Amino acid sequence: MSGIKKLAGQTLWYGLSSIAARFIGYLLTPLLTYSSHVRTADFGRQSLLYSAIPVLSVLFTYGFETAYFRFSGKEENKKTIYSTSFLSILGSTIIFSLILWQYRGVLGSIVGFADIPQIAELTIGIIAIDTLCTIPFARLRQEERPVKYAFVRVAGILINLLLVWFFVNYCPAQLEKDPNHWVGRIFDMNTNPIIYVAIANLVQSILTFLLLGKEVSAVRFSFNARLWKEMIIYALPLLIVGFGGIVNETFDRLMLKAWLPGSADYRNEQVGIYNACYKLSLLITLFVQAFRMGAEPFFFKQAEGQNPQRVYARVMKFFVLVVTLMFLVVALFLPVWSRLIGPKYRVGLQIVPILLLANIFLGVYYNLSIWFKLSHKTIAGAYITLIGTAITLVVNYFFIPEYGYIASALATFFCYGSMMVISYYWGQKAYPVPYATKKLVAYGVIVVLLFLIHKLITHFFPNVYLSLSLGALLTAAYAWFVLQVEKKEFQKLPLIGRYLRPRVAQADLGNNR
Repeated sequence: MSGIKKLAGQTLWYGLSSIAARFIGYLLTPLLTYSSHVRTADFGRQSLLYSAIPVLSVLFTYGFETAYFRFSGKEENKKTIYSTSFLSILGSTIIFSLILWQYRGVLGSIVGFADIPQIAELTIGIIAIDTLCTIPFARLRQEERPVKYAFVRVAGILINLLLVWFFVNYCPAQLEKDPNHWVGRIFDMNTNPIIYVAIANLVQSILTFLLLGKEVSAVRFSFNARLWKEMIIYALPLLIVGFGGIVNETFDRLMLKAWLPGSADYRNEQVGIYNACYKLSLLITLFVQAFRMGAEPFFFKQAEGQNPQRVYARVMKFFVLVVTLMFLVVALFLPVWSRLIGPKYRVGLQIVPILLLANIFLGVYYNLSIWFKLSHKTIAGAYITLIGTAITLVVNYFFIPEYGYIASALATFFCYGSMMVISYYWGQKAYPVPYATKKLVAYGVIVVLLFLIHKLITHFFPNVYLSLSLGALLTAAYAWFVLQVEKKEFQKLPLIGRYLRPRVAQADLGNNR
């Protein structure tokens, strides 16, 4: 259990930083959706912009982050792997940035900002600087320094939020009161506010890079060509995995914009509604992201020990227990979570449970993916991701014109579900892990049934207080059920086990009598 406890501790740190960073970041949603200065259509366009950035980031990093973790464990690589990785990323970033700058007009058209060329220019700067932070962040994770990782992440996001508030709310309000206010020197009421959102993001990227100055200064001009070739061979299939993953995660906004019938403003509004409701799956998304931060280096280190498959199976069990409980916390309390977005965006709340389940599938897939990363069969990950991408494209293409963003949510659900199932069966043949499959599937089925029971009762008795009370009762019942079924597992945990052990001892005493 020591390894799992260590992973849990690191996940907690990464989780706290991710929760803090994402929570601060998610405050941008109510900040922008409640603002009278940001049109719904412009919020939709901003969503498209932030869908394009991750796609380009995958190209800029080309799987080198995972390759860094995979090869840093070898003794002969420890002296040169950090510098080799950073210098590779630095050189490619310069090349890719120059190419993007040459075609920045095309980039602006793709993200829907052909009328505002400054957006594409700012976006290139954001992507380039964020890419240079990738390997320093990976080094913090590899060296198990989540505290600094958390500080840097949260500080950058906090500055971003403050700047967005300053530009989107404070400046317009002051200029409406007094046209000669000093903010008029740096803020123009006739400029689209999304430009200022992008400027805030660029400042965040620059600050993050500066805060990682110690890690950046540790780079030496020592390039190991042999190691680089091994890393690039390992990483290139992960480029396809990354592209497919980003397509599956964010491209639905672009497809929604392209394939919905109606005016451009209507399509942008629908994208805005979908994006706002997508963010309500934040609890599971945050946990999955935090888990990935700690799990990737942890899994590679565990591979060097004895019987790592048993550790992976137990990690999977705890992961599923946590995310199924989180599903109930969000899905059964939507009246509360919906307050995070403006009233005009709440028409899309029916897609939130679908997206929650989809993100559970994605998290399970991340757990399963260790088999092809450890066995150097990263091409298998590419094939699985391409299958998921095909499902995303097909479902969105055929069903968006009729069902809109509901089709996009279902596409995400089937995409991640298919990837999870394929990876499980393929992985069990190539790298068997003794997952408690039947039990884990049962937990998933139970929480879905509890959600449907809640949905049925609240349909016939539509009362907010009844809905919240029933949600609390069903969530507590599931938590109690899990504690009973997994009592032996939880007894080994320091925080929960001490409350369960006395009861077990008393029960055993009674049996002995």
